[in-house]
Amino acid sequence: MLSSLLTIPEAILLGIVEGITEFLPVSSTGHLLVVGDLIGFGAGQSGDAADAYYVSIQFGAILAVLLLYRNRVASLARGLVGRDPDGRAVLGALVVSFVPAAAVGVVLGDAIKDALFGPVPVAVAWTAGGLLLLLWRPRQGVLGLHQLTTGRCLAVGAAQCVAMWPGVSRSLVVLVAGLAVGLSLAAAVEFSFLLGVVTLSAATALDLVRHGGDIVSQFGILRPAVGGLVAFLTAVVAVRWMVGYLTRRSLAVFGWYRLVAAGVVVLMLASGSFT
Repeated sequence: MLSSLLTIPEAILLGIVEGITEFLPVSSTGHLLVVGDLIGFGAGQSGDAADAYYVSIQFGAILAVLLLYRNRVASLARGLVGRDPDGRAVLGALVVSFVPAAAVGVVLGDAIKDALFGPVPVAVAWTAGGLLLLLWRPRQGVLGLHQLTTGRCLAVGAAQCVAMWPGVSRSLVVLVAGLAVGLSLAAAVEFSFLLGVVTLSAATALDLVRHGGDIVSQFGILRPAVGGLVAFLTAVVAVRWMVGYLTRRSLAVFGWYRLVAAGVVVLMLASGSFT
């Protein structure tokens, strides 16, 4: 029965986790893997469809960024047809930055999933990222998104490949890489959101093509729709909060959060809480 694989409350829970964590530097994949394991989601024959379900509800988070950054999206659209030079430059930067992760994902995606998708790799990545955020002192850059060169874009794209390790956080590595290549903090944050939309859209489309039928057959239409809607609503709140927070505070709070989350996972592993 569908309800035995995913209940409405579980769909809401996973949507909340996805929406809150997708664009914050804490790793949505890591959180979904840990929470999914704790509620027994994806166990047994539903595993492949469950992995695709995690990707499919990202669509809600994608829509949240498209809504909040609709002016930038409109600029990109105008740039696509040659009516906005800055929009065309940013669109080109996004495409170039996306290519490295796309190539690595096609070649190594399944191997990475088999080797690293579990609580222990997530805890290791959370710890490493937490220490980075607490010890790293970023230098403020001055570049805007339209000033990114091909070399800088490839550097950011290469960094995004590291985020294929669950728990690392795509948002974190893009933010760090953006600052490292000279972007201002505001520009680096925005680029992490926009590149996330490109990357997640491609991943979502690919998984829906491959496993869309499995998702519907095992979870129906309502549960994925509920998860996606909740992800959209919570992502709107999370993105707005993060942008406002970083205008006044540092990234340290995310470092402490990651260390606490890693510690919780270690304690749960020791107690045998995971399946």
